[in-house]
Amino acid sequence: MQIGHHKIGRDAPPFIIAEMSGNHNQSLDRALEIVDAAAETGAHALKLQTYTADTITLDVRGGGFDIEDENSLWKGRNLHDLYKQAHTPWEWHGPIMERARKHGMLCFSSPFDETAVDFLESLDVPAFKIASFENVHLPLIRKVAATGKPIIMSTGMASLAELDEAVAAAREAGCKDLVLLKCTSTYPATPENTNVLTVPHMRELFGCEIGLSDHTMGVGVAIAAVAHGATVVEKHFTLRRADGGVDSTFSLEPEEMKALVVETERAWQSLGKVTYGPTEAEKKSLAFRRSIYVSKDIAKGETLTAENIRIVRPGYGLAPKYYDLLLGKHADRDLPAGTPMTWDGFLP
Repeated sequence: MQIGHHKIGRDAPPFIIAEMSGNHNQSLDRALEIVDAAAETGAHALKLQTYTADTITLDVRGGGFDIEDENSLWKGRNLHDLYKQAHTPWEWHGPIMERARKHGMLCFSSPFDETAVDFLESLDVPAFKIASFENVHLPLIRKVAATGKPIIMSTGMASLAELDEAVAAAREAGCKDLVLLKCTSTYPATPENTNVLTVPHMRELFGCEIGLSDHTMGVGVAIAAVAHGATVVEKHFTLRRADGGVDSTFSLEPEEMKALVVETERAWQSLGKVTYGPTEAEKKSLAFRRSIYVSKDIAKGETLTAENIRIVRPGYGLAPKYYDLLLGKHADRDLPAGTPMTWDGFLP
């Protein structure tokens, strides 16, 4: 499949998405600086999130509308207040996407309701992302699929049955190009609860491209996912974690994103195919194997012994496995030291 001018698949380098999320800290200038920095790292796409506090939740205090999880980065925050702080103003989408285009980088977004889909369609985005928390929102998935654009869907928290429903809804509504991203919806996530072995299993089950939406720190988990067949990697991105922001804690900085781009491509390049024996590049190195050589001048008729033949480098003589066979044989000619042993250099 293809998104914009980028081929997505195991015969192409991993497609790297830098997720801006709320790391613009409500500054358009900072948002544009993030676009520039993402392009500089070599990331192939920048991703936004398209919602307002009112399209994603209710302005209600207390109860389930306040975050009470002791381990949450956002403990004590009210949902409406948090989303008001984190959202990307819709009027910024155009300038951000235009800046990305100038860098030759794709830019698309996660819509969180049907109005966001219509808005993003008006901007002619090349693809849509379904966030983990929306993978049970089947009406939204159907609305996105009906556009005919490629869909990248995070699978965080989804049971196999829920995932089957989401994929079916997308395909039945017209989605032809689908990428599922293995995702752990904790912020940050740990390598121990990432389970990248799910990547090849998901590919087998759903017959589509599989990637990773990664909330761990560093690049090791993403590299492991690519080694197991992931063709897309999404990571949150910021200029400096020290600047703060709703997602800064688990976001990569520019040098880290650059390393992600480079190292995931190296991991992909290393996969190759099942092969044994010397590669074309290795053939010259065969000379540095050991083989059997005359180590001391041998006169014609003299017996071959451990004193006059040895297993040494280079590898132009008989293989070491024939050493015991040669011992006790007789030279059929004078053999000066340094002569590689061959099948015609001795008599019984």
